Amino acid sequence: MKILFSNKGFTLIELMIVIVMMSILLMIAIPSYQHFIRKSWASKAEQAVMDIALQLDRHKARNFNYQGFNYTENEIIQVAKQKYDLSIVDGDDVSKKLTDQGVIGRNWVIKASTDDVRNYKFLMTSTGIKCKNLDATELSFSNCGAGSESW
Repeated sequence: MKILFSNKGFTLIELMIVIVMMSILLMIAIPSYQHFIRKSWASKAEQAVMDIALQLDRHKARNFNYQGFNYTENEIIQVAKQKYDLSIVDGDDVSKKLTDQGVIGRNWVIKASTDDVRNYKFLMTSTGIKCKNLDATELSFSNCGAGSESW
């Protein structure tokens, strides 16, 4: 009587090798994926800031100043507002919004900030400042501070 053994399945060593290989791949892939997601959100915020700046220029062309400006929320801005806080203030008195009473309305400042400490915060002004910084404490309504980059 002959007994036949059929080997089906994996050995423990083979299984451990596959698990180690998969964990190495995941250790590389997940941070890379997160980096691209953050980069995508930063790009959307940058696009929203540029769109608001375009709306501000149109408003000034019609009204000769920025007083009373309230941006039109389109799809670009709605997507950016999911992760970013967009602030639009008077460039001469940053404590006032352009819709406030007594605002001068000659200049504007747009600031896009996020709670994600590993993503960029953006600043754009009507005087030509366009910068971004990873450190939120360095970013103010007048400049981006140390470690900033132009965009």
